[in-house]
Amino acid sequence: MKITREAVDHVANLARLEITDAEADEFTIQLNSILEYADKLNRLDTKDITPTAHVMPMQNVFREDEVHNCLPREQALANAPEEEDGMFRVPPVIE
Repeated sequence: MKITREAVDHVANLARLEITDAEADEFTIQLNSILEYADKLNRLDTKDITPTAHVMPMQNVFREDEVHNCLPREQALANAPEEEDGMFRVPPVIE
């Protein structure tokens, strides 16, 4: 499939782009070059290639949940700028 100058002008118009004649000619050449490369890729024999989502094999690493002791409240609040009734005191966000 070849991209025509008219197609480039049409897409530029749809995108509300003002391009010069020289730019339209350059874009036509560049887009055709991209399509030629894609056509080369389409000619490759890939029937024995397994489709993949990643180049490297990926595997989730799951681990068992482990119960640990909680941080003591006093220690958690030790560096708080303000605390009230054993909780962090923050400025109100809704006025």
